[in-house]
Amino acid sequence: MTKDETGIEALIELMARLPGLGPRSARRAVLVLLKKRAQLMAPLAQSMAEVALAAKECRTCGNISTTEVCGICSNPARATGEICVVEDVADLWAMERGQVFKGRYHVLGGTLSALDAIGPDELGIPRLVARVTDEAAREVILALNATVDGQTTAHYIADALAATDAQITTLAQGVPIGGELDYLDDGTIGAALRARRKL
Repeated sequence: MTKDETGIEALIELMARLPGLGPRSARRAVLVLLKKRAQLMAPLAQSMAEVALAAKECRTCGNISTTEVCGICSNPARATGEICVVEDVADLWAMERGQVFKGRYHVLGGTLSALDAIGPDELGIPRLVARVTDEAAREVILALNATVDGQTTAHYIADALAATDAQITTLAQGVPIGGELDYLDDGTIGAALRARRKL
C-alpha cells in the first residue's frame, strides 16, 4: 500500500468512527469528498480546523459555541424567566430545531449515576440552583430523557430547587403524533394514560 493510499485509509477509518457511519458508508463519503475536493473537501477541512480551535462550552449554560457566552444566553429576548434543563448539547439542539421554546437552557452533561461515579457536583447541579436564584427564574423545565437515570436526576434537581421560587415542570410523555398503540411499549402507554386531558 502506498503512502497516499495509507492516508486515504486513515481518513476512512476516522470517518467510520462517526455516529451513523460504518466502514462502507465512510468509504462512500470519502470517495465523494475526494471527487469534489475543491467544492467540498477543502472548505470542510478548513471549517473543521477553525471549529476545532474555537469551540468551547458556554460559561453560562454549557452549550457548544465559539464564544465565551453562546448566542442563546447573550440574546436578551431569550431572558423569559424559563430555563430548560437538558442532559446533553444534542438535546438542546433538538429542542432548538422545534423552534418552540424561547427561553434559555442549562446543559447537565449527563445524568446522576452511582456506578459511573457521577454525582451532583460533576453535573453542576449546585451551579444550576445558583443560576435559578440569580436569574430569578419563574420556571425550570426538566427535559431529561425518560430513563431510570434521567428520572432519578430530574427528581434530585426538583428537590434541590424546592427552596427557590421557580415552578418545576417536566415535558409531557406519552403517545407520539402519528403513533399507533399496538407499536408502543407498556411504559409509554402508561405515561400517556396518566397524562390524559379533556378533549
